[in-house]
Amino acid sequence: MEIRINSYIPTTNVEGVGTRFAIWVQGCPIRCNGCANSRMWDFNGGTSYKVEDFIRIIKSYADKIEGITWLGGEPLAQIKPVTEISKAAQELGLSVIVFTGYDYSDLKDSSDFKELVKYTDILIDGRYEQDKTDYSRAWVGSSNQNYYFLTDRYNKSVIYENKNKIEVRISPDNEVILTGMGDFKEIVNAIGK
Repeated sequence: MEIRINSYIPTTNVEGVGTRFAIWVQGCPIRCNGCANSRMWDFNGGTSYKVEDFIRIIKSYADKIEGITWLGGEPLAQIKPVTEISKAAQELGLSVIVFTGYDYSDLKDSSDFKELVKYTDILIDGRYEQDKTDYSRAWVGSSNQNYYFLTDRYNKSVIYENKNKIEVRISPDNEVILTGMGDFKEIVNAIGK
């Protein structure tokens, strides 16, 4: 089995609880208006990895991270490999956070989704809705998005203990990479001045 990944950051402190391995999947059928990751919509972009090879990459960082975070694109568009990798991460003692643009209520009866939920600690659902932009809660960009605590590993206190942050990275090619949650447009405008 393979998974198509746009990018990943092995250690980040802005994509969930603690230090995490953040994974942006490639491809999104939802395509929210105002999406910050529209370059990830095309299912043919990114890089294809064998699931077992990607698990090995995560395993090589397991002693440096608290868990993995799935972002996108849309992780549920590749639910089977996402589930397999999430299961392996939990077997390594890592936590799993999954972001999806779909609504939990629309997913809860799907057998594939039920399988993924077995290996997910926090699920954050809901499309990004530009007219409901709100950065006051950790990790989300619009007020309609919801948190589901699916295990006892975390509880609602993590929402209040964590604040939205943005990490700025410079690639070896001098490309500026912004990750996290906040007003990216304001930062980009400030850099351009």
